[in-house]
Amino acid sequence: MPKNTPYLVSLDIGSTKVCALIAETKEDGRVEIVGKGTAGHKGARKGAIIDVPATVEAIKRATEEAELMAGVQVGRAVVGVAGPSVKSFNSRQVVAVSAKNREISREDIARALDAARSVPIPSEFEILHVLPREFVVDGQDGVADPLGMVGSRLEADVHVITLPVATTQNLLNCINRAGIEVIEMVLEPLAAGAAVLTPDEKELGVVLADIGGGTTEVAVWRQGALVHTSVLGIGGDHFTNDLAVVLKTPVPDAERIKKKYGAALAALVGEDETIDVPLMGGRGVQPVARRRIAEILQPRAEELLTMLWEEATRDNPAQELRAGLVLTGGGASLDGILEVAENLLGASGVRLGVPRDFGGLTDLLAGPEWACAAGLLVHGRGSGAATRNRPAAPRSILTRIKNSLKGLFPASAA
Repeated sequence: MPKNTPYLVSLDIGSTKVCALIAETKEDGRVEIVGKGTAGHKGARKGAIIDVPATVEAIKRATEEAELMAGVQVGRAVVGVAGPSVKSFNSRQVVAVSAKNREISREDIARALDAARSVPIPSEFEILHVLPREFVVDGQDGVADPLGMVGSRLEADVHVITLPVATTQNLLNCINRAGIEVIEMVLEPLAAGAAVLTPDEKELGVVLADIGGGTTEVAVWRQGALVHTSVLGIGGDHFTNDLAVVLKTPVPDAERIKKKYGAALAALVGEDETIDVPLMGGRGVQPVARRRIAEILQPRAEELLTMLWEEATRDNPAQELRAGLVLTGGGASLDGILEVAENLLGASGVRLGVPRDFGGLTDLLAGPEWACAAGLLVHGRGSGAATRNRPAAPRSILTRIKNSLKGLFPASAA
């Protein structure tokens, strides 16, 4: 990376792993990926941090891997936030246009947005985002930008996203302990949408479901604006646990089997293929038909997809979601889940959401699990979060390589 090139760093701290990305920002606005890192961890549950040291260590490992690839040191980052503690609601408030000629100014718009966000919220919560849905000028609705229009009344209809102060502080604490400054926090499904959705999809009406390890975040766009967000307490870990319980196999083996042999639709799997499944307690292995594995996973997939579609269409008629459903997150990689969604929901279209319109090492972002981390880079670019890079000190890089090799070649006992 050339010296003094503006760069961005994103951190997606999920329930089962941390993803880090480093990107250059070009003068023409392009974002080029130059480094990535991942680290599994057990420091969070359903989006909430439950083990600070474990989370800090995972952040360090993920960022160090990205640093080694990019050749820079991570100092500041845009961070994703999610989990069942995130709450959202819509608010609508009206203000009088202040100018004598009744032409709406930026100050009028700011006052309308401030009025819409000033609704009471519990003292233990704080506002993360205030996102305009539409403006109304003297009864004329559907206005995206009222600047310069003439009227006496200006209404702002916004989507307000809040989260507990404790959630923010715990996340900040972990990231700061890892030696990183947080520039901005962004709701994860909002970030994922920035990376995988097209403007046309947002205008036509689309549902995005980010299937993580412990939760699934749901977001709905209509007429170009985010109009609904929610969190479901089901994620990829539930698929894994179903396999572990039914097959009586350890959870790590169930996770491996799910990723390598799993399918959400039994009809996609041949009847004759079998695999050896380790038994709990080291009691050997048992042969299991691969179709049996799919038969265990399919009901959970149907449950999750039904729940998320019902949540998305509770206040948004399905016929107005003409762009259908986009699935992202690691759980969206399960073979057959798109087919189950199409058969079950009858949505106008179902597709996999992978990051789009990025440059550089784009092959690193080929999976839906990178949607959130990539979208955080997009938000960072839009908010001016890019900073000048600090070339990694040679000694620092060598030290990290040495530390990583220790695990591969432990010293012999004296």
